[in-house]
Formats: sequence, structure tokens, C-alpha cells
Amino acid sequence: MIHRPRRKRALITGATGQDGAFLAELLLAQGYAVHAFVRRTSGSNLGRVAHLVDGSPGRERRYVLHHGDMTDTASLMRVLAEVQPDEIYNLAAQSHVAVSFDAPEDTANTDALGVVRLLEAVRTIGLTDRCRIYQASTSELFGASPPPQDEATRFRPCSPYGAAKVCAYWMGVTYREAYGLHLSNGIAFNHESPLRGDSFVTRKITRAVARIADGEREVLRLGNLDAGRDWAHARDVVAGMWSMLQQAVPDDYVLATGESHSVRSFVAHAFDVAGLTVRWEGEGVEEVGVEPRSGRVLVAVDPALFRPRETQGMRGDAGKARRVLGWAPRTSFAELVAEMVRADLAAVRPPVETVVSPGIPA
Repeated sequence: MIHRPRRKRALITGATGQDGAFLAELLLAQGYAVHAFVRRTSGSNLGRVAHLVDGSPGRERRYVLHHGDMTDTASLMRVLAEVQPDEIYNLAAQSHVAVSFDAPEDTANTDALGVVRLLEAVRTIGLTDRCRIYQASTSELFGASPPPQDEATRFRPCSPYGAAKVCAYWMGVTYREAYGLHLSNGIAFNHESPLRGDSFVTRKITRAVARIADGEREVLRLGNLDAGRDWAHARDVVAGMWSMLQQAVPDDYVLATGESHSVRSFVAHAFDVAGLTVRWEGEGVEEVGVEPRSGRVLVAVDPALFRPRETQGMRGDAGKARRVLGWAPRTSFAELVAEMVRADLAAVRPPVETVVSPGIPA
């Protein structure tokens, strides 16, 4: 009998999200067995990862689903005991900033207390010495602190989401220092892709631009056009997540491009990719983006979409990740916007099938 060495096992919480999908692809390519911790819902929430689930009889299953919830300690204990992971990537969160103002208790229960439940489960089961943990932090920790932001920048969150993530960050540091957990916090700035959820502003923009370019008579309504963000590609960011857990010593790292772009700039780039031009007119809530030739309004400001409190311009300094991890983003801002717009254009313009009659050459 041929003895095969045990594959490294990774457990991803929040596995059905954008980052979970990209991370699973990366880990599978590295030879891991990937275990996905997902919430059970009445409908399918596996759209981004369905292609990874292989139920073929007789084949080794390298992507395995486990149902559970970050608010349910018993499910965490059960899955950790069953999987015995070498690495845990905790990506589970209520990660929408605007939603966190409407549901602060739910956000804190998942994003802050969920981390406590996970770390206690790791400790209780006895995985402290053998398991490495990535905790997904966020640039929303910095909030009102001016850019550029790095690992030494003061945390001043401006939302319940940011505040919950500050708690999770310090819980991770506390368990690392008190119990010797190999835990690294990845302070990832905004990262996007065609897999981004529809409710996030970047995907809202690219989907609307695609529909408008396809002839829809709609107006893209947005909040603060001046809001600045450091946008990377999710594929690049998950590579940084993996790199952190390959280090002998755990630590905390900012993952960012070092560039800040406004929402207005993102919109202009998106329309340009779709072959449309936007001219900005007016100021404040009266500002609109119009199509120069026709004068048609393509973009309008909606005061209802402003956050109760806005962060400072976000621009990360990932110098430490470059020095220690050898990490750097590979996708430019323009390339990211173009990839997202083209994916949404393809979705609204499906290819036309050519029907060929039998016996007639195509």
C-alpha cells in the first residue's frame, strides 16, 4: 500500500464570500485540503464556490463544506474537532459598513464575539500549538486617523463595523500573547473583484454602468463622491493572507496599494471602460454626472446614501508586508475597474449562439 502524506488542512470561515472563493482557489493550487465553514440557509449561497464542490464517487474530496455559524459555539467546536486544521482563515463577518449602523448588535455578535468564540474553541480543543490563524482585520479600524495608515496608526473607527473589528483585532493580539497562538491580523484595505457583492459601492457602480452602456435608461445614485479609498484586487490580498501564515513568527500587517482614489474617479474610469464619458456639473448634493453629447444625467448624488460618519481618506502603507512577506499588489486600479466592468458587461450582453443547420457548413 502506498502511503500518501497528509495534506495540509485549511479551514475558511466566511468561505462563500469574495475572499473565501479566491483563497480556496489559491490553497487548492498549493495542494491543501480546504474545509469551508458556511452558514446554512434556506437557499443556495454557494454561487462563488459551487465549482469547487466535487461530489464524484471515488475521488478525493479536497473542498469540503461544513455548516455552522460564528454565533454558535457548538458548531465551531464540532467542526474544529472534526477537521483538526493546520491553518484557519477567519473571514466570516457582517462586513457592510452601512448595514452595521442599522444592525450594530448583530455586527458585534458576529465580528467581535464570533472571534472570541473561535479562539476559545481553538484553545479548548487543544489546537493552540499546532494551528495557525489568520484574522481578517480592516482599514475601517483607522477611521478618522489621517492617511497614510500603517500598523502603528491609531485606531479611530467611525462605524459599528469598525468598532467591532477593533475588538476582534485586540482579542487576537491578547490570545497570541497570553496563550502563544500563532495568530496574525491582516489589516486589509478595500479589495474588490467581479465576485464582490452587489450591495458594495464598487459593484453597484460597475453593474449600473454595464446596464447603462447596454441601453438602460437609469441613473446611478451614490452617496459621498469625494470618499477616498485604497482599492486593491481581492486576488492579490488573499495571497498576502496566505503569506502571513507561512511565517515562523506571527505578526500584524497592512495590505494595501498605497494609492487613494475617490468614488468619483472610480465612476469615471468605469464609464470610460464601457465607452461612455461623464462630465461633472454642480457641487455637493446637487452634483451630477452627465453624458456630454446628449446632456443626459447618468450619475446623481442621493443624500440618503451618506454614512452617518465618514472616514478620512484611506491610503495604506504596506511597507512592512513588502519587507517581511515579499508581498505587493499586482493589479493596478485601472486594471481592477476594467476587469469588473467587463465582467458586468458580459453578464448583460450574453454571447449570441449561432444556429447551424445540419449539412450546411458554418
